Amino acid sequence: MSGFVPGTTGSGNQTFPLATRFALRELRGGLKGFYIFIACIALGVAAIAGVTSVSRALTEGISREGQAILGGDLSFRLIHREAGAEEAAFLDSLGAVSGVATMRAMARRLDGSEQALVELKAVDDPYPLYGSLDLQSGQPLKNAISQQDGVWGAVADLALLARLDISVGDTIALGRATLRISDVIETEPDKLAGGMEFGPRLMVSEAALPDTDLVQPGSLIRWHYRVRMDPAPSLETLSGVVESVKQNQPGAEWRIRSRANASPGLQRSIGRFAQFLTLVGLTALVVGGVGVANAIRAYLETKREVIASFKCLGATGGFVFQIYLVQMLVLALIGIAIGLVIGALIPFAAGAALSGVLPVQLAANIYPAELGLGLLYGLLTALAFALWPLGRAHDVPPTALFRDIVTGGSKFPRKRYLFATMVTVVALAAIAILLAHDKTIAGIYIVASAGAFLLLVVVARLIMFAAKRLPSVRSTELRLAIANIHRPGALTPSVVLSLGLGLSLLVALALIDGNLRRELTATIADQAPSFFFVDIQSHERDTFQSLLEDEAPSANLRSVPMLRGRIVSLNDIPSEDFVPAQDGSDWVLRGDRGITYEAILPENSTLSAGEWWPEDYSGIPLVSFDAEAATDLGLVIGDKVTVNVLGREITAEIANMRDVEWQSLAINFVMVFSPNTFAGAPHAHLMTLGWDEEVPTDAELALLKTVSNTFPTVTAVRVKDAISQVNDLVAQLAWAIRGASSITLIASVLVLAGALAAGHRSRIYDAVILKTLGATRTRLIIAYGLEYAILGLVTALFALVAGGVAAWYVITQIMGGSFVVMPVTAAGAALVALVLTVGFGLIGTWRVLGEKPAPVLRNL
Repeated sequence: MSGFVPGTTGSGNQTFPLATRFALRELRGGLKGFYIFIACIALGVAAIAGVTSVSRALTEGISREGQAILGGDLSFRLIHREAGAEEAAFLDSLGAVSGVATMRAMARRLDGSEQALVELKAVDDPYPLYGSLDLQSGQPLKNAISQQDGVWGAVADLALLARLDISVGDTIALGRATLRISDVIETEPDKLAGGMEFGPRLMVSEAALPDTDLVQPGSLIRWHYRVRMDPAPSLETLSGVVESVKQNQPGAEWRIRSRANASPGLQRSIGRFAQFLTLVGLTALVVGGVGVANAIRAYLETKREVIASFKCLGATGGFVFQIYLVQMLVLALIGIAIGLVIGALIPFAAGAALSGVLPVQLAANIYPAELGLGLLYGLLTALAFALWPLGRAHDVPPTALFRDIVTGGSKFPRKRYLFATMVTVVALAAIAILLAHDKTIAGIYIVASAGAFLLLVVVARLIMFAAKRLPSVRSTELRLAIANIHRPGALTPSVVLSLGLGLSLLVALALIDGNLRRELTATIADQAPSFFFVDIQSHERDTFQSLLEDEAPSANLRSVPMLRGRIVSLNDIPSEDFVPAQDGSDWVLRGDRGITYEAILPENSTLSAGEWWPEDYSGIPLVSFDAEAATDLGLVIGDKVTVNVLGREITAEIANMRDVEWQSLAINFVMVFSPNTFAGAPHAHLMTLGWDEEVPTDAELALLKTVSNTFPTVTAVRVKDAISQVNDLVAQLAWAIRGASSITLIASVLVLAGALAAGHRSRIYDAVILKTLGATRTRLIIAYGLEYAILGLVTALFALVAGGVAAWYVITQIMGGSFVVMPVTAAGAALVALVLTVGFGLIGTWRVLGEKPAPVLRNL
């Protein structure tokens, strides 16, 4: 035993092998007592490794299918107009070219009884350059959309046939043309490249587009030119081509994409969703960390005699710490290994289960970097929660270890262990923030989780403090329940910590989901207009407005000129090189957006800075900018904004800032220009129609029918349909997020079960003594039930407050919406907390009450 004497063992490094031998020898007895420890670590690691692996698989799938999704190796997009002769010649010099036109339009039955908003795509003969467009009948696309007997063919999504109540072979009207539905689209290779869709797909030949009369000056139509290069270029070559085009044709107004970013919007969404789920997995790990601490604390209590023997024989506190640190690391690695195996299998399982749901095929594989991230998170979490209880054994003499269960002993370990714990926690938070897609949101999430965790510790202490100072009550069962809450070794901290974080997260998500739905279905629906009418030509604007005034005399109408343009530069800095003041605020610079001009300040806007120009202003071009967007970009009054509209670059000076009510869904624009900016430019008009009072659905549909039949080239968007579609999307996301977040609740349940198991021995002693003194099983069950019910209710109240504050912040500060408390959600959280605490508590209590007194009394 001389190895225990510091003077004979040399440095700490030399004692570590001996400590490792003792640690492994003790583990020969099995893993009893550590199943919750292993499960908590495995669950969190599996969540993080699985989510990041699925995200990587989706990203790799998009990259692998980039050519088919984009429709070519390169894509050049123009708005409002087709490519000119020189532009077309340049595109032909790059490789094989396919031209596609996309716009929204109204399809209707020939008798005018039904109409539907459609996503129109007009394609040429080479389409598609990559992938295959599969039709239900198997016939070639060229045949299906060709002209026969003077009628153009068209193919459509099955949803359009259902919406118009038509079948294959029936004819419909599109603009001023008649089309025959010749087939149903089963797969469309480049569907993801188009972004969010508000209606089913209708595909026609590019040669049929002029007959529809939909293409007019200012019409919102996009022309996509896809290029297939031969031989297939590498990503580096494509990047070089893109840079060369930008440098050699700086004035070109097209937007260029390569197969490397075939669907940037989807990739951004995947990144954000993966970030959220990774943070949820980290929360599950943190909750599981409480189980780690509980398991180690309970395990060390059972090893008091062993530790005492070590110290009596000359072992130092550092040596004892090393023994149980090694054991903890071995157990953590077992849990991490299980989690990594599950996480590695999740992409394969997700690919098989969601093959018909996901918009792209997962590139299921084993991704070492993502698994390594799970390993790192697992180790850091295990260390962060293990160092404290392990460090407490360092300086405690054997006698104090024997009476620790009664006196409570020292609460704080040495400074070195406190410092190590702090460093580990900071490293865990830093990694989560640095690797996040949106570092600001990740930072807020980490700070909120840490604050909730610390608050839960304080709440647990306050519960014990309050219970200890409550006056004595007459009910024996209630008196015993209150005493159990504040006694030494009480389950209060473990129960509150284990359930508090998980319930807070679920309450926050439920309130966010509920408020978003309320905002969409109630507030926005009440404030929003009933219809948007797009692509109203200048020569038909007055006639169109007269029709609406005749058909809906009590409705409110608003009309504005409508153009599309994109920001080319800010203060002479190209938009692609401009660095916004706030991360994630570059959405204004991506793609083209609607712009308008106004002589007076628009409705739903208030001037926040600067002055509005006079109605007869004729000086240099001026622009009014959305105040929030300008602040995020770092713009101030007097800065220059250059936009490309109809192939012409226009530079305007920011004259003022506006606060815009986006949530009203009324006509709003980020940029409003002075009227002289676009004098003489061809453009269409945008018009909205809404009622102050509730109007029956039949009246809205009747108006839609009249407008579609009278003005077939005008696109009508019924706002309630758009809100319904967004609401469905929010519902799907909410269920996905709730499902993923249930991992945290599962971790909470595991920790709760572990906490109850850790207190099993002391509960047996209590029950035996009380039964010996005359307590009946019924009275003990009531007492324990009251204890768990009190803890569950207090935890539920905390979860409601913490989750409510978190939801309020997200809704009001991040999303800019309004927040209301939802009592049903509150009742649900309280019910979950009560069911879990009372249910698990009574299950454990029933086992305790079944113990026979004699064997326990002999060992006291």
